[in-house]
This record gives sequence, C-alpha cells and structure tokens, in this order.
Amino acid sequence: MLFLTEADVRALLPMPEAIRLMRTVFEHLASGEALNQPRRRLVLKTGAVLHSMAASDGKYFGIKIYSTHPVRGAHFVFLLYRAEDGLPLALLEANYLGQIRTGAVSGLATQILAREGVETVGIIGSGFQARSQLEALCTAWPVQRARVWSRSPEKRAAFAAEASETLGIPVEAVETAERAVRDAGILITATNAREPVLESAWVAPGTHINAMGSNQARRRELPADLVRRADWIVVDSREQARMESGDLLLALDDQDWNSPRLLELPDAIGRGASLRSHPGQITIFKSNGLAAEDVIAAGYVYERAKESGRGRVMDLLYS
Repeated sequence: MLFLTEADVRALLPMPEAIRLMRTVFEHLASGEALNQPRRRLVLKTGAVLHSMAASDGKYFGIKIYSTHPVRGAHFVFLLYRAEDGLPLALLEANYLGQIRTGAVSGLATQILAREGVETVGIIGSGFQARSQLEALCTAWPVQRARVWSRSPEKRAAFAAEASETLGIPVEAVETAERAVRDAGILITATNAREPVLESAWVAPGTHINAMGSNQARRRELPADLVRRADWIVVDSREQARMESGDLLLALDDQDWNSPRLLELPDAIGRGASLRSHPGQITIFKSNGLAAEDVIAAGYVYERAKESGRGRVMDLLYS
C-alpha cells in the first residue's frame, strides 16, 4: 500500500489532466460505470465534524474522510481500493486532491456554460479554493484578466500578486465585491459565507457563475433572486444538491427542482454547445464536490506514482 503526500499529489496531478479526468468521470456517472455516495457528517458538541464520502469508478473505489473544526481547520485523507478484490492500494493526503479536482470541475463547467468571447473573471474569495478555481479557468478558458475581492485587504492583495505571477495574466485586487462582479463575464464565489456575497443587480446578462463555497443547507453565497433569475442551473448531483446546496435550497421550491432549467452536469455535457441558446442567458454551476471525482483523481495519481516510483510503501498486517 502506498502513502502519498500532498507534494506527491501536486506533482502528479496537473490541472489540464484533472479537467480531462473530470469530464471522463461525469461521462461514467451518466453511463452507470461510476457510482457515487453523497457526503455524510458526524457532528460533535466540540464543533468538530467528521465528513465521509465514497464512490467507485471503473477499477477503483474509495472513500474520502476529513475533519473540520472552526479553529483547527480541515484535514483530508483518501483511501483508494482495487475494485476487483477490495485490496487497499493507497492512502493519500487529500487537501490538494480536493482543491485541484474542485477547480477542475468548475473549469469543465465553464467550458460548457460560459458564452464565447468572455475575457474577464471576477472572484469573491482569496483562500485555498479560490487559487485552484482561477488556475482551472485559465487552463480551460482564454482568460485575459481577473479581479478579486475578499474581506481582508492583505489577503486579496497577496492573492492578486501571486496569481498574476503564476498564471501570467493581470489580476487586480479591488476594494468592493461589486467592483469584482460588474462587467465580469465569468464569476467565481469561493467563500465560507453564510449569507450572499453579491447582489443580483451587479450581474450582467450573459454571465456564467461558478458557486462552490457552500455545501451546507443553511449557508449560501448567491442571493435567491439571482438563482431564480438564472436561465440554467447545473449541479454535479441533484441528489447531493437537495441535501446540502444552501444556495438552491434557500431559493427554490419543489417545482423549481423539477424544472427543465435545472440539470446535472452529465446532462449538460451531453447537450454541449446547444445548451446556451442566446448570449444573454445567465448560467450557474453549483458545485458541491462528489466522491467519484476524488476516486478518478486518486486512481490517476496512484498510477503515476507507481510509474515514477514516488510514494512510500506501507506494510499492512494482513497483506
């Protein structure tokens, strides 16, 4: 059994490959080749929460387990098994695994949903996930410039300087969320906010939004009137979205959940360019993150590690 560190994951899972893998796994979910189990949570009185999510894809299956605490933060690991006989193959540190695959899915959704000719990205949030979100967009889309706002002037300035250098585009730290949003054809919300971080009036017709910060039923980044205004709402999983997408749960009624304008990502992939019928449509991708995404990414990292000799072998008592 291999033990793979965060450094191994970052070295072995480049963003272009991650985007390709995400398209593949959603095709597998559509065909039934991949199976996904929604996230489960064990909540303690101490404020600590244990989260688990499992899935299978082809020759692999696995489970991601992570803990969160309001002071101590989050700690992720992923266990990868061989589907043929259940043999444990690898234990991965999985903070970066989740960061990269989450960004990659947003990049994939943007390729499908954004209108042609958009060059400017607006970002609300400047933390761990915001970095990979912008990296994925710059990989998947011809981004020319970006504007970022977050509550901390120091953090947004540092984000802008780092992203400008690493991604090779001008990234501007701006003074208000409105300045980040207005006239940006693609928006990213990557925050831990409980209440909306933007106003619907700031969002121009034709905008595509990747909302990935909230995966709890009582938290949201998007205002209800923007969600209701959207021409298309795409989710990675309808089942999981109905459990934990606060952005949608706090805006939609039962009839809306059955509306043809709400699609799962595999259906949107299948419809491709025909989905956006005119340039003024507003599209939202509400990302929660699926275990199937982790399985295909972890399987890829494991295979590259075996080829390159990376990782440390762990002896198991029963092996």
